[in-house]
Amino acid sequence: MPEETTRPLVELSHIRKVFNEGSVNEALLFDNFCFAVEKGQFISIVGSNGSGKTTLLNLICGSLTPDSGAILLDGNDISKMPEYKRSRVIGRVFQDPSTGACPSLTILENMALADNKGKRYGLTPGVSKKRIDFYRQQLEMLHLGLEDKINMPVGLLSGGQRQALALLISTLTPIDLLILDEHTAALDPKSSENVMELTDRFVREKKLTAVMVTHNLRYAVEYGNRLIMMHKGTIVKDAAYHEKDGCTVDDLLKIFNEISIECGN
Repeated sequence: MPEETTRPLVELSHIRKVFNEGSVNEALLFDNFCFAVEKGQFISIVGSNGSGKTTLLNLICGSLTPDSGAILLDGNDISKMPEYKRSRVIGRVFQDPSTGACPSLTILENMALADNKGKRYGLTPGVSKKRIDFYRQQLEMLHLGLEDKINMPVGLLSGGQRQALALLISTLTPIDLLILDEHTAALDPKSSENVMELTDRFVREKKLTAVMVTHNLRYAVEYGNRLIMMHKGTIVKDAAYHEKDGCTVDDLLKIFNEISIECGN
């Protein structure tokens, strides 16, 4: 009997991506680049500036399109699918806490918007009173007391509170994939630790597949079950499960230093 294979949740196949093509600033980032994400993986991606980390996320989410190659989600080619359609099944938390929710709307109104993602809107009220208790229960998971501030405009919250709320909002409805785009980089150390702990708990409890780009090497080592290091559009390290468990910050720093020496820095 042939061994059964599992289809990746996300697959980037033979991707080519050139920026400023045909100009003096032309830059080839990805050339025949391949990458796959298995269901249930929580992947941490590290790498220097210009390594392709954010471009990779943008290709998956649809804010960039490849020049050639294919992007598959659960076996379906989504290479030409617009970003807003992908957002129905892909949640994304950005680096800037102000982008995760509408600041002029209340916490309750933001959660109602997220709860109705992908649904048709009519002339019924935007906030269903029947769902308010559910929203409070969800907010209690953050342990920030936001369930008692449900009618407060999001713009009045701290950066850490807003990022925790953005994480909750992005996972409020069922999604196939959670994208974390340096989502702790703009936070103070205490808020950053809290958001990472929440991230880890949500991924485990909601059984999510997640891809996280981070500059924090400790987070890359401590969280998730697969670690990727990128350099100039290529993957230079890929460690998963037991191999990843053995990785240390010093191991990553050693690779960074070797790359730096090769580049003449």
